[in-house]
Amino acid sequence: MFVYNIKINGNRTFKCFFAGIIVLLFTIAGIVCFKIFSGANNASENSGCIPRNKVFEISSSNYTNILKAVHENIDNYKGIKINYTGYVYRVFDLKDNQFILARDMVISSDFQSVIVGFLCEIDDAKNFENNTWVNITGEIIKGDYHGDMPIVKITEIKKVDKPNNEFVYPPSNSYIPTSGLP
Repeated sequence: MFVYNIKINGNRTFKCFFAGIIVLLFTIAGIVCFKIFSGANNASENSGCIPRNKVFEISSSNYTNILKAVHENIDNYKGIKINYTGYVYRVFDLKDNQFILARDMVISSDFQSVIVGFLCEIDDAKNFENNTWVNITGEIIKGDYHGDMPIVKITEIKKVDKPNNEFVYPPSNSYIPTSGLP
């Protein structure tokens, strides 16, 4: 019968274990920092909910989510081309080449609504009367209307019939803009 006595130096074992844990923590922290900073670089290039390489079609289901996202982060959406349908709406202090391409957003169960929309610019804006339904394609620029405001510089416009789904609904609290399609 053989009996082995192994004496473990507790102080040295603890130091090795502690050093291993420290190395592991630094490795994890390095990986996390790399992911965060490389992700931040990618986010600045592809931020938002609208892809930059094509004309993005806005629908009544995502209209207010996109409207909110663009107003909150104008700089992220400059240069984006969009297409959507709404009606021409003017307020007294707009320039001659401006109108709001509006939709009615339902705010209560008895269909009370408020007007929401993008401020648009086009040279022949006077050719389109109030309450005329139009489909526009244009590029988002940063402009000024009582402060910084996204403005759609219209490149194409055509009169259309009033859509079946003329109302839009408030932005979803769960909506998170991404670099892909919403």
